[in-house]
Amino acid sequence: MASEHLPSLDFDPELSAILPLLPLPKGLTVEMLPALRQATSQATHAESTIAGRPIRHREIDIDGPNGKITLSILEKIDSTIQKNRPGFYYIHGGGRILGNRFSGLETVLEWVEKLDAVCISVEYRLAPEFQGTSAVEECYKGLEWIGEKFDQLGIDPAKLMIAGQSSGGGLAAGIALLTRDRKGPLLSAQLLMCPQLDDQNNTVSSRQFLHRGIWNGKDNALGWQCVLGGSNEVSPYLSPSRATDLTGLPPAYIDVGSAEVFRDEDVKYATRLWESGVQTELHVWSGGYHVFDMMAPSSELARKAIAARTAWVVKLLS
Repeated sequence: MASEHLPSLDFDPELSAILPLLPLPKGLTVEMLPALRQATSQATHAESTIAGRPIRHREIDIDGPNGKITLSILEKIDSTIQKNRPGFYYIHGGGRILGNRFSGLETVLEWVEKLDAVCISVEYRLAPEFQGTSAVEECYKGLEWIGEKFDQLGIDPAKLMIAGQSSGGGLAAGIALLTRDRKGPLLSAQLLMCPQLDDQNNTVSSRQFLHRGIWNGKDNALGWQCVLGGSNEVSPYLSPSRATDLTGLPPAYIDVGSAEVFRDEDVKYATRLWESGVQTELHVWSGGYHVFDMMAPSSELARKAIAARTAWVVKLLS
């Protein structure tokens, strides 16, 4: 079915008015990636992320499959390290080709403040320079490190939640599968914000938004091409929609806009989690485009989405 023949969904009016004002690249190409990454590193870093917040930041390098991996550790300035704090392991978005460990981190820092929690964010290597399961294995190394340092970090092992946004949500879902299968550190929950879960990119929503919105179907195809490099063998840890067994996973929260590429694959994954006996909360926000809560946090729809997500996190971890 051609995208032109599909009925269209409108964006939320308030979000639609904001969309033209956003500094988004048009017609994303591989050649554009270096400049976009440089712009991100200049605008999104530790200082800009924690500015005005009672948050302190430190970082550590650990050994990984491709060399050193940098982890950022963030907690309240006045926090005293105890052994019963909640912990968040955060994986950033960017289509697996853009972004850094501070991208979208403001969402998690709200919970760090609210729950006196600690957040660890991982700087995984991007495609197309590093393809296949490279990012998955690097993110898993970070989780293993956390599992070895629960006491030093002051994290209650029963209160460690993995969280990811967009491609980071897809990686978070993959890591949840991987740590189950390798019997690695147990996760109390998986928070998947508009996650990128399916490399096949052939759902109705991917065609409805082939050219529209933030991270459209064309962008998504480019991202997966960069990650897979033409390979037909796709690991379920890389593309969780391909997993045949979703049993034994931690409770999940999935939210997504109704007017974005990932809508259908996210709804399908939530349904499969329910079928596998995994408690899952799903929200499809009417008229929301991709990462609308990050791009327009003061909009009415974003406030509702953020409040619902926060309520779920607090319920599980407080």
